[in-house]
Amino acid sequence: MQATHLAIPLVPLLASIVVGLWGGKMPRAASHWITILAVALSFAASVAVFRDVHAGASYNYDLYTWADVGGVKMAVGFLIDPLTALMLIVVTFVSLMVHVYTIGYMADDDGYSRFFSYICLFTFSMLMLVMSNNFLQLFFGWEAVGLVSYLLIGFWYKRPTAIYANLKAFIANRFGDFGFILGIALILAYTGSLDYAPVFAKAPELAKTTIHLWGNAEWLVMTVACICLFVGAMGKSAQVPLHVWLPDSMEGPTPISALIHAATMVTAGIFMVARMSPLFEYSDVALSFVTVIGATGALFLGILGMVAFDIKRVVAYSTLSQLGYMTVALGVSAYAGAEFHLMTHAFFKALLFLGAGSVIIAMHHEQDMRNMGGLRKYMPITYVTMVIGGLALCGIPPFAGFFSKDAIIEAVRGSAIPGHAYAYFCVVAGVFVTAFYTFRLIYMTFHGEERFRNPPAPPPHDEHAEHHAVEPKESPWVVTVPLVLLAIPSVIAGWIAIEPLLFGGYFGRSILVLPAHDVIGKLGTEWHGVGGFISHGLMSPVFWITLAGIVAATYLYLLRPGLPARIAAGLGGVYTLLVNNYYFDRFNEWFVAGGARRIGNLFSDVGDGKIIEGIVNGSARMVAWWGTALRQLQSGYVYHYAFTMIIGLFALLTWWVIR
Repeated sequence: MQATHLAIPLVPLLASIVVGLWGGKMPRAASHWITILAVALSFAASVAVFRDVHAGASYNYDLYTWADVGGVKMAVGFLIDPLTALMLIVVTFVSLMVHVYTIGYMADDDGYSRFFSYICLFTFSMLMLVMSNNFLQLFFGWEAVGLVSYLLIGFWYKRPTAIYANLKAFIANRFGDFGFILGIALILAYTGSLDYAPVFAKAPELAKTTIHLWGNAEWLVMTVACICLFVGAMGKSAQVPLHVWLPDSMEGPTPISALIHAATMVTAGIFMVARMSPLFEYSDVALSFVTVIGATGALFLGILGMVAFDIKRVVAYSTLSQLGYMTVALGVSAYAGAEFHLMTHAFFKALLFLGAGSVIIAMHHEQDMRNMGGLRKYMPITYVTMVIGGLALCGIPPFAGFFSKDAIIEAVRGSAIPGHAYAYFCVVAGVFVTAFYTFRLIYMTFHGEERFRNPPAPPPHDEHAEHHAVEPKESPWVVTVPLVLLAIPSVIAGWIAIEPLLFGGYFGRSILVLPAHDVIGKLGTEWHGVGGFISHGLMSPVFWITLAGIVAATYLYLLRPGLPARIAAGLGGVYTLLVNNYYFDRFNEWFVAGGARRIGNLFSDVGDGKIIEGIVNGSARMVAWWGTALRQLQSGYVYHYAFTMIIGLFALLTWWVIR
């Protein structure tokens, strides 16, 4: 199987290199055929690996050793277990759908070949991350997805907003990655290894080791290391307060928005914490920290989707909220629940993003939902698939999101981790918020009056002004086929996968849960099949809260469409707070960026202006002074030199006598 394992990441890498270097010299269609066939082959190999692992196989081996420094082995290797196999299926399938969709979405773009090269490289980076068996390779994949996301978010590099967005993403992730590399360094310092297996074997011993960070206060090394690792996940998986880059990443083309939000980049942090479960399980403080951060994002970042009007940003805020649910699951040790929701979310979130892109194509790059409405009769396939994705996102049975989201909520309710009560409130309140902004998007986009026929007057020299009056139509098959294919698992993936993933022991030893934290195991004692789970869900308050969110959105945006504007005006400062993203961006601009500028100015004015320039200019002035003084002695008159010789001789005699 080693050749199959190698093919999964290396075939997309080879395709990316070929298209990136020679795509401009080949026929346009060659770029998408090469990359699509490469990712399709990677998906087929992933299916073969999944079947092999499902049959009981597991692999952990090094391909080659890059360096051996002081007994620390730095190698490239693969860990193929149930957790890896599941991620391979998700990443390659969603990536394949995005590649096919890109043919239609980027059809008229000048950077066609470059885009296919980038997304194929993105897929390779994520695959290397999930297949790694050591921290060094994990960090390589971690940084590679960050780099390629920077290139893709700023793909339209002539747009100042795109350049601002990719720089923002890059800087925000650098803050997280600083903590991530500190965590890896701490683990290396106390275990002497970068390989997962020996590090995990030393976890019980490491859990008893303390470290002095400041003063006499003692911290468990495990707690500090796990929090540092999670700070890295906060950057990649956009958790508060490092979430600010994700909404702005919508400046990139829609296919990459789907890939980032569904299967790569943001899921890297969730996967990493699940992989590190043998470490996190030994620190309740770290788990509590993860729980509170995730719960805060699940509710408060979801609320932002209730006031956004850009169709892609609404879906982006949805991603922030759903990542919060996954993070909460990790915090209460429901790692299997987090991975289950990661899988179902990948399908319906990719579907929603690609559906939003289909709408944008039909609206000639209009993204403001206030200029849409009534599109369902023009775009029936897009409409139906987006409704399916929306129902899955809301958690309506029997759609996929219902099973994974309800499992997380039940796991939080049964947890004893400090902070679980706050987390339970947030995840339950979050279901109302999710249902509200989801159907708000559907109603504003597909229902009501056709506002695109009488849009506000475009600004002068608007390059799209001539398109405003054009009647929208359904997208081509290369766009709609991926929507249909993603809609299928958005419906069935939940009730097919819930039993093996959560209660059937699928993950085996790839995830460690201590008996005191085993909330999924407790849920398993009450498991009575899919039918019983659905019946329990229909009677739970969570389901009725979800329906309340749908009813509220129906009343405000379908029956009384003029009311939301009056409510927004009445909310005043609260509404202003929400539309300004809780002023996180303003704070970062003033404190982080402004603070960096102020520190830079301080070093420039004091360090460079006064100290360095003072030394340089002072040295020059001293040389000039001595030069002026010595020049007075070089007069050219003989009697001056004779007088100087006499004075010098007198001084020497005096010094000799005194000595």
